[in-house]
Amino acid sequence: MDVIGFRGRTMHTKKNETGFADALLREAEGLELLGDAITEAGISGLRVPEIYSVSEERLEMTAITPMRRSDDLLQQFGYGLAGIHGLTQAGYGFHHDNYIGLNPQKNRKSDNWGDFFVEYRLGYQVSLITDPSLRDRFREILDSRREVLAEWLDEQVDGPSLLHGDLWSGNVLFDDTTVWLIDPAVYYGDPEADIAMTEMFGGFGPAFYQAYSTVRPLSEDYAMKREIYNLYHFLNHYNLFGGFYLGPCEKGFALISKL
Repeated sequence: MDVIGFRGRTMHTKKNETGFADALLREAEGLELLGDAITEAGISGLRVPEIYSVSEERLEMTAITPMRRSDDLLQQFGYGLAGIHGLTQAGYGFHHDNYIGLNPQKNRKSDNWGDFFVEYRLGYQVSLITDPSLRDRFREILDSRREVLAEWLDEQVDGPSLLHGDLWSGNVLFDDTTVWLIDPAVYYGDPEADIAMTEMFGGFGPAFYQAYSTVRPLSEDYAMKREIYNLYHFLNHYNLFGGFYLGPCEKGFALISKL
């Protein structure tokens, strides 16, 4: 990480090493949207880095010195995320494509959550699978259960929220007083898709989930939703990193096939 002085402020310079010309522009856009939501919801103790400049080559923003997370900060994070998710949004999806890790994240505006998630989250990731037999098998399951799955997801969502979109533990930093959100893959969708991803790689601990649920109780079918929402991220990890993630993908499609 490159840290330098900039007009009395500490700055982190992030270079574009993704292979996508607009990746940092989309990252900056996501940070700005999250920052605006934090301000609109009147949330304290939850922030995004301030953007000093952004281009196709580099993103200059606030440097953060991570510290050990405490239960107080985790609780602060839970309340803050619930505040972001509580803001009323106009529809699902997003107005242009962005990125989820090192893969494109396809988007469009939609008034139907189930159709959007099936086509632009699961369907697109299945199309990226390079093994023809595996790709065709997953596509066949998805196509055969498409309407049922889309309808079920529509029944499970109360309305669109702004999502961080890539909310694993590495994209949430803590200093002594503040929780910082970084590296978003924003779009508008079911807020429980964000909560589901927090549980993929260890989670944030009881203080976070208890605080969030105090404001926004999780739905009765959250456990099943978690498996389906995280299938998107397991497919993305399989497409990026290979066979270690195939097992969770198989599990997710087995669940869909039984709907």
